[in-house]
Amino acid sequence: MTFELLVFYVFAAILVFAATMVITRRNPVHSALFLVLAFFTSAGIWLMAEAEFLAIVLVLVYVGAVMVLFLFVVMMLDIEVAALKAGFIRYLPVGLLIALLMAFEIFLVVGPANFGLEQFPAPAPHPADYNNTAELGRVLYTVYMYPFEVAAVILLVGIIAAIGLTLRKRPQTKYQNPSLQVRVKKGTDRIRVVKMEAED
Repeated sequence: MTFELLVFYVFAAILVFAATMVITRRNPVHSALFLVLAFFTSAGIWLMAEAEFLAIVLVLVYVGAVMVLFLFVVMMLDIEVAALKAGFIRYLPVGLLIALLMAFEIFLVVGPANFGLEQFPAPAPHPADYNNTAELGRVLYTVYMYPFEVAAVILLVGIIAAIGLTLRKRPQTKYQNPSLQVRVKKGTDRIRVVKMEAED
């Protein structure tokens, strides 16, 4: 076993462990932190595949921005941990069945019979002046232009849905109505003039 293959197996084992902890932790914050570990490990695997740009983007964008957004959303949604625990136990058999079915489908697609070195040999190493960023941009904005635009629209819908979830009204929170504030008249609504008789 070569050193490169050993490093890949170590990264793959850490990635599988982190992904398992993401879906099994009952605390959403712990799940988000394990997801950060999964992102870092995936970035290491992409570095081994000579995809340096994707690895850096994964660390900077997902770990640096998206995960911070996830944590803020988790804290703003006021998730009840007791209800999560009850739902986790209730839907555990269905979840395990779906997980096994997905694992079987993944094995059928990327198994040794369809996705091995015999069918797809290892690519030759690229020269030192190879720019994978330029190659990625060329393929992304020519061959996969329409799927890229569809993905952008789906992300926009996700952003709007997240805003809709966080803008729900709570009875204990005070709100301001700008339309009522604009219509206020200074003489009748803001100032109350009281006339009193002079006293000695």
